[in-house]
Amino acid sequence: MAYELITMGRIGVDLYPLQAGVPLARVTSFGKFLGGSATNVAVAAARLGRRTAVITRTGDDPFGAYLHEALRGFGVDDRWVAAVPGLPTPVTFCEIFPPDDFPLYFYRLPKAPDLEITADELDLDAVRAARVFWVTGTGLCAEPSRSATLAALAGRDRSATTVFDLDWRPVFWADPDAARPFYRQALRHATVAVGNVDEVEIATGERDPRAAAAALLDAGVELAVVKQGPEGVLAVHRDGTVAQVPPLPVEVLNGLGAGDAFGGSLCHGLLAGWDLERIMRYANAAGAIVASRLECSSAMPAAHEVDAALAAGAVR
Repeated sequence: MAYELITMGRIGVDLYPLQAGVPLARVTSFGKFLGGSATNVAVAAARLGRRTAVITRTGDDPFGAYLHEALRGFGVDDRWVAAVPGLPTPVTFCEIFPPDDFPLYFYRLPKAPDLEITADELDLDAVRAARVFWVTGTGLCAEPSRSATLAALAGRDRSATTVFDLDWRPVFWADPDAARPFYRQALRHATVAVGNVDEVEIATGERDPRAAAAALLDAGVELAVVKQGPEGVLAVHRDGTVAQVPPLPVEVLNGLGAGDAFGGSLCHGLLAGWDLERIMRYANAAGAIVASRLECSSAMPAAHEVDAALAAGAVR
C-alpha cells in the first residue's frame, strides 16, 4: 500500500527553553522534542490521519533511539531512518522571545547524519509510488545528500505531487550563490514550491511575492506558495487560480514549527483534492495553532482542532 506522503531531509532533537523571554544563557530547564523540518511535516500530516514516512538518518546514540520512539509514537513510519556510525544525532536549541524573535542554534558537527543519505540506498519504487513526495533545500547543501535528493526527484520524474520546500538556512551554506544552481535543478523536478519571502528570493532572485511566484512557475512548478508572515500567504497555480489568504489571529508563543504545520496541512489538502483557497486557509490555521504552543512536533494539531480554529476565526 503506497504512502500518502514521504518526506526526505532533516531530523534532530529540539531542546526548547521552558521559560519564555529568558536568554539562553540564563535558561535552567528545557523540554526535549522530535525536530527537523522534513520530519515535522510528516508528523503534521500523520496527525491529520495521513499515512506517512520519512527518509533520514540519525546518530547511533541514545538521542537517535529517542527519535525512532518519537516517530513511532506519532504514527510516522521509520523504516528508512538509519543510524550513521561516528556521527552524533543533531541537537537544536532555540530562544523564545514572542511574538517574532526565535533564534535557533544548530549543533550539527562534525556533520549531520541526515546529510549522509546516499542515492544507492533509496527505495525509489516507494518514492515513485507515494502520492506526495516532499524534499527540502537543506538536503541540497552537502554531499551525498545533495545527489540523493536530486536522484529521488529525478526518479520520481513529476509522476505525482512533488513538493520542494525551499527551506533556506544560511548557516548551512557558505554563499547564497552556491545554492541557486541546485535550487533551479530541484525546481525542474517539482510540481509544488513552498517558501517564505527570503527563501523565494534565494530560489528566484525575486522578493516581491507575485514576481517570485511567477518566477517559480517559470522554473517548472505547477503551484507556487509564498508565505508572507503577517501578510498571510499567496498561492498561484499554473492554471491561473490565485489564493491570497490572510493569517489567522493568534497570540504567538513560539513561531518555530508553524511552517512545518503549514506544510503537513498543505499536503493533507492536496491529497484531499480541495480547492486552493480552502487548502491555504486550512494550512494557515494549522500553522497558527502551532505558533500558539511551545513545542513543534508534539504541537501539531489534529483535524478537529484545525476545524475549531477555522470556525472561531482565531486560535484561542
